[in-house]
Amino acid sequence: MLERFGHGGDLRTAEEAFGLPAEQFVDFSSNMNPLGPPAAVRKALSSYADMIGQYPDPAVRGLRRKLALHHDIDEQSIVIGNGAAELIDLIVRALQPHLTTLAVPCFDEYGDAVRKIGGAVYEIKLSADKQFVLDIEAEQLTSAAAGGSLFMLGSPNNPTGQLVEPELIMKLLNTGAYVVVDEAFMDFVPDESRYSLIREAARHERLFVIRSMTKFYSIPGIRLGYIVGTPRALSGLRRLQVPWSVNSLAQLIGEAVLDESDFASQTLEWLKEERPWLTAQLQAIGFEVYPSTVNYLLLRIPREAGLSASMLQLEMGKQGVLIRDASRFPGLDHTYIRVAVKLREHNELLLVAMMKCINRDGERGD
Repeated sequence: MLERFGHGGDLRTAEEAFGLPAEQFVDFSSNMNPLGPPAAVRKALSSYADMIGQYPDPAVRGLRRKLALHHDIDEQSIVIGNGAAELIDLIVRALQPHLTTLAVPCFDEYGDAVRKIGGAVYEIKLSADKQFVLDIEAEQLTSAAAGGSLFMLGSPNNPTGQLVEPELIMKLLNTGAYVVVDEAFMDFVPDESRYSLIREAARHERLFVIRSMTKFYSIPGIRLGYIVGTPRALSGLRRLQVPWSVNSLAQLIGEAVLDESDFASQTLEWLKEERPWLTAQLQAIGFEVYPSTVNYLLLRIPREAGLSASMLQLEMGKQGVLIRDASRFPGLDHTYIRVAVKLREHNELLLVAMMKCINRDGERGD
């Protein structure tokens, strides 16, 4: 099992499992932008030696200022964190919800954070027949809101890649519940302004939006994310945060990448072409591919292949190609995997490896 620590991208575990050095794997198990990191990251690294002897700014003022300008919101409406994972944990600890509603499948850090504080989880099951779209008319939403204190939703959702309609979020807020929207992959959405709720979160006391900077800019080694809410609503979270949780290198890189507008445009142009191409190729070899708005795809293994997700992951790993066993996500079974969308030459390697593992008559490839 490659998801020993609950995530993809674990190259050390892959080395131990398959006996290959990390650099020989093509990693489709984590969803990083293959065009990154942008050039600004190397420039920031080269200048960092002169700063390493100083404490980082505990208030992360430079990055907060740039993010505030980027989103046209108040600086005090932003808290920077050591990746989105820290912020998920902090907001749950700050709100102390007695019941949290999740739409599954979803990122399992949500449920983990709730259970750590002794809270209960209510699950709304998203349907594969409806392509895992959260239905604004679902009767379950009314039932969950009646006794629930917090909704935590991914938009785009991980692992499905589906967006949540902003109108649905506002409907949930009207029930009196708190809502946390994880927009970790929103940068990959071309019409981001249509779906992002950052500006609404900056003025609504019960709405919070979490963003990650690591996926889009391909800097997972630098843990960096931020949460947006009203200054008053974020005050409890600030009190809980460990001092200096965001190191000075992360702050420097975060400021640098926000100036990379050409990189952002190139990413959206690449994804616009590559995601439909990879989708079509995977469908041609028998996979059911669910619609996605971002840089990863949720797949269902063809029944005739006779392979579970863990079995396919093992066979692919032997060929130096890593995929995510999506049965590890709440709400999915052993027939689901998730793959990132990468550069064409890497996507072609994925397809070759897939065809060696399965074929249309149900027998293993050589």
